[in-house]
Amino acid sequence: MSLGYGVGDFFALDIGTDALRMVQLSGSIRTGWVLERFAYVPVSRQVLQDSSDAGKRRLGETIKSAADQAGIHTKNIAMNMPSSKTFTTIIEIPTGDRRSMEKVIKYHADQYIPMPIDDAKVDSVILGPSPNDPKVTEVLLSCTAVQYAEERMEIVEGMGFNLVAQEPDSLAMSRALTPPTASTIDARLIIDFGEDSSDLSIVFGAPRLVRMLPGGLAVLVRTVANSLNVKESQARQFILKFGLAQDKLDGQVFKALDQTLENFAAELTKSIRFFQTKYPTVKVGGIVLSGFAGVIPFMAEYLEAKTGVHTEQGNPWQMVRVTQQQQQALSQVAAEFSVVIGLAERSNSR
Repeated sequence: MSLGYGVGDFFALDIGTDALRMVQLSGSIRTGWVLERFAYVPVSRQVLQDSSDAGKRRLGETIKSAADQAGIHTKNIAMNMPSSKTFTTIIEIPTGDRRSMEKVIKYHADQYIPMPIDDAKVDSVILGPSPNDPKVTEVLLSCTAVQYAEERMEIVEGMGFNLVAQEPDSLAMSRALTPPTASTIDARLIIDFGEDSSDLSIVFGAPRLVRMLPGGLAVLVRTVANSLNVKESQARQFILKFGLAQDKLDGQVFKALDQTLENFAAELTKSIRFFQTKYPTVKVGGIVLSGFAGVIPFMAEYLEAKTGVHTEQGNPWQMVRVTQQQQQALSQVAAEFSVVIGLAERSNSR
C-alpha cells in the first residue's frame, strides 16, 4: 500500500461491490482539480467475486476496456482496498525525530495489527503530535493480507498496468468528503453508506478514528421487502425515491426502517463519544453523508434528529471542476464516486 502521497501521473480505480469507477484528474489541491476522464461500468457480483484465474482475467479485461473507452492513456493506477479487507487504526508513539519514529513503527507494528506480521502488508503515515500531548505522536497504521494485495496487483498488471498505490476506502473517501471550510477547531464524522457495509471516519486535520459498520443499503432493501411483502427491486425503488418521508406510502418505508436506522444512528453516536473521550476539547461539528446515505430522501434529517449533530449530504465533487456535459453523464451515479475521487486527489508529493 501507499498512504496519501507520491504517485505521479496516474488514474484512480475503485472496484466496488457492483461497479467499476475510474477518474483521472489534472491540477492539484492548491490550484484546484479538473476532471479529465472518467468511467462507470456496472459489473455483476459474480464477476467481481470470482477468484479463479478465468474470473481474474475477465475482471482485468473489463478494467482495460473501461480505461480504453474513457480515453485513459497512463498505465499507472491507484486502487482502492475494501475496508473488509483492511485494518486501519491510529497508534501513539513517543515523539522524536522522523527516523527514530519510523524505526519504532517498523519494529513494533506487529503489536497493533490483527495478523502475523509476515502475512501482512503494512503502511503508515505520521500524522503529527497528539492534540492532547505533544510528547506523543499519532500514527495512522493500515494493513492488509499480502496474498490479497498481490492478487489485486496481478489482476491489473496482467493487463499491462502499473499499480502504484493501494489505499483503504475509508481514507480515500475522507479526502474527498471533508468540507474545505472545516475548521481546525471542529471535527467531522464522514460516513459512506455502501451496498453491504458503511465506512466511517472522524477527521480532525487527518483521520483520527476509522471504522467499518456492518450493513448497508442491501439490509434496508431486505427489511422493506419483508415488511411490505414486495420484491427487493421494488423495495429498493421505494427507498431511493421516497426515503424516510412519512407522507409517502402511508409512512410504511419509514416504519419498516426506523429500528434499523436507529441502531445505525446509535453506532454513530457511540463513535462520536469514543472520539470525544480521546479528544475532550474537540467538538464533532457535523456529520457528512455519502454513498446511498447521501441520496436517500430525509436520511440527513433523520440522523441529525437521532444524534443531535448537524448532518448534511456530502459532495465528493466539491473540489473538482466538471463540464456541463460531464455533469449530465454523471447525474445518476455522482454520489457513488467518493472513494475514487479521493484516490484521484492524492498529493503528488510527501
